[in-house]
Parts: sequence; C-alpha cells; structure tokens
Amino acid sequence: MHAQNDRVSAWVLPVIVFSQFGCTSLWFAVNAVMPELQSVYLLPAHAMGHLTSSVQFGFIIGTLLFAILTLADRFSPVRVFFTCAVIGATFNLILLFPFQTFYSLLSIRFLIGVCLAGIYPVGMKIAADYYQQGLGKSLGFLVGALVLGTAFPHALKGFGLALPWQGVLWITSGLAVAGGTMIYMLGDGPYRTPSMGFNPTALLTLFKKATFRKAAFGYFGHMWELYAFWAFVPVILANYVRSVNTSFWAFIIIGIGSLSCVAAGYLSVKKDTKKVASWALFISASCCAGSFLILPLHLDWLKLVFLVIWGITVIMDSPMFSTLVAQNAPVENKGTSLTIVNSIGFLITIFSIQLLNTLVSYSGSPAVYVALIIGPILGLIGLLWR
Repeated sequence: MHAQNDRVSAWVLPVIVFSQFGCTSLWFAVNAVMPELQSVYLLPAHAMGHLTSSVQFGFIIGTLLFAILTLADRFSPVRVFFTCAVIGATFNLILLFPFQTFYSLLSIRFLIGVCLAGIYPVGMKIAADYYQQGLGKSLGFLVGALVLGTAFPHALKGFGLALPWQGVLWITSGLAVAGGTMIYMLGDGPYRTPSMGFNPTALLTLFKKATFRKAAFGYFGHMWELYAFWAFVPVILANYVRSVNTSFWAFIIIGIGSLSCVAAGYLSVKKDTKKVASWALFISASCCAGSFLILPLHLDWLKLVFLVIWGITVIMDSPMFSTLVAQNAPVENKGTSLTIVNSIGFLITIFSIQLLNTLVSYSGSPAVYVALIIGPILGLIGLLWR
C-alpha cells in the first residue's frame, strides 16, 4: 500500500489542489459581484459584510454537524467531498433565480457555507490520508488552492473579461462540480483510518494536549484577521487606492497568498513548522498596526506594495497551523479534529467581520483596520506560551 502511495504521489497532489481550488471558488463568488447584486436586488450598503458572515456561519454549523456525526472519519472522505461540491454548486446557481431578496440571499449563502464544511477541512483530511511525510508541503499547496479559489471570482472581473455577474456564478459552479468529480475519481488515501463514531470525551481531551492546544490557539488568532482582511480588500482599495482596477488588485492581493502558502510548505521541510507560522503571524500583525499610517498616504504604489505584503503574510501561517493540528491529533479522529478546529476558527471570523463592518460603517478612518491586530497578538501568545 505504501509503495502505491509513492507511485501516485506525483499526480495525487495536483488533483487534490485543483479540486480544492475549484470548489472553494464558491466562497467569495458573491463578493466579486457585490455591486451588481446590490443594483439588481436593491441590497443595503452593509450587505457584503452580512453575506460574508452568512457563509461563515453556515460553515460553522456545517463543521459542527460534520464533527458530531464524524462524517469525514466514518464515511469515504472523497464521497463526502463530491456530494458537498455538487450541492454547493447547485445552491450557487440558485442565486441566479429572479426575485431574490436580501434574506433569501443570506439563506442561500448560509447553505453554501454548510457545503464548504464538507470541502475545505475534508480536503485536508484527504491530503493527510495520502501524505504522512511532507504533510506541511502538501497542505501548503492545498491551502494555496483555497486562496486562489477565493481570489478567482475577482480575477474573472479584474482581467477585463467583461463577464456579466451571472457568468461568474456559472463558472464558479462549473469549477466546483469539476473539482468534486476529480476528487471522487481519485479515491481515498492509503493512510485513511475509519472511525467508529463520535466520541465527545475524546474531543474534549484534545485541548488537554499542549502541542495540539498551542496549534489550535495560534490558528484561532490567525483566523480573526484572515477573512475580515479578505472580505474588506475591495473596500480598502475603493476607499484608499481609487486610481486602480479594484477587482484586478483584489485578485492580486488575495491570490498572491497562494504562493506564500506553497513557500511556507517548502520552508516547513527545512525549518521548524512553528517558527514559520510565528514569523508569518508577527509580520501580518505588523501590517495591521501599520495600516492606519500607510493607507492615508498619497502614494498609491506604496499602498499597493503594503497590501500585497499583507496578503502574503496573512495566509502564510495557515497551512503550518493545519499541519500542526493534524500532526498532534489522534489518528482515528484526525478528520474530526481538523473539522472542529476549523469550526471554532470560522466562528471567530464572524465576530471580526461584523466588528469591521460596524467600524467601517461609522468611521472613514483607516485606523479601524488596526482592530485586526487582536487576533495575531493572541495567536502568538497562544502558540508560544510555555
């Protein structure tokens, strides 16, 4: 079985990476076409923050259900991934139906979030089932695919393709179905260890293990910053760098994180995984602190460079934390452990997104983005505290 893993490893990772990219393009598809949706459906000005939080809330509920039912451990992970990809793509297309309201859009995005719970953490579980050695590098590619999938809807608009907003939704749904199909054809990995069922006591004891707890707390701090930053990149560009193509630069700033995830994966082979995560978290915290100094300047090129650096470091630590969580979780509950940590992490993103949504609504000051530093600071304390 291990020999078989060695032979297929050359093409297994690209399949998992493409599948993750295709399916996670559903995540920010609406953010990329928000101006059009606001115009067509007469949505309120604060709709973006609430629609983003709705996906996050759906993801949280979905991951809790997956953890309680241990779906990723009890059943074939590739079947779970495929099923969620097809259902998520279908909900994404339902957004095309006429006579939508703000509340119907919130409901649909919530359901897409539930489906994403069977894609992102399950994709990491599939990768862990194929790669015991070099897991950090594999997850670097995998999280990089998530980043690229998140940024891709912005690319569809930003590269001057003149696509209608409906076209963006059709393409992202098509990619999700293609990704789900490819992962299904791949099959389960040779290191998969099925679980017998949900054990709440085992999950509670996870956080008693110091190495697992440190990895999880570092991840939680990272998540406070990450999705709030991603959600508000178009807002930052529109308010402070008005002379550029907002969609194009949103793709660059978010999408470049895919390269930093891959770089972090390779660094983890030679360097300590925790050190790589710590440095990335520290630099992104510095970006949070420096935002109120850089964004008011009249030098657009400097603001773009600053945002690109922030985009690189805000996600670079993510595959490192996922690696640490996977390596320190019980083998028989690895999928469930990844899922529950993801669930708590995404719960945290709702609070940071809503906080930033409120601050931006009431203040035009760039100082509001300093609020994101709370997460990286607490994450560093959790990760490094002895």
